Amino acid sequence: MDRRAPQHSSSKQKITTRLKSLEGHLRGVVEMVEKDTYCIDVLRQTKAIHAALKSVESLLLDRHIAHCVNEAIASPKKSERERVVRELVDVLDGTKK
Repeated sequence: MDRRAPQHSSSKQKITTRLKSLEGHLRGVVEMVEKDTYCIDVLRQTKAIHAALKSVESLLLDRHIAHCVNEAIASPKKSERERVVRELVDVLDGTKK
């Protein structure tokens, strides 16, 4: 199986747009810390960043399941099906392989 992301411009655009927004938001938090902004205000912003990052992760997971996992499940190779399931379990429980 090709280990590249599916070529779907709409999901790619959504993910890229959200990541660029997160990048700007993170720069804003750095500035807040540099300016000694009240800690609770900074924490509110970091919580917002965390929520936005979870949204990006959800988009990526949806795209991966819809395309990569479905393709692997349809594969006649048992090793391919097992590999993709193992990858999902590893990423969802936070282990690195």
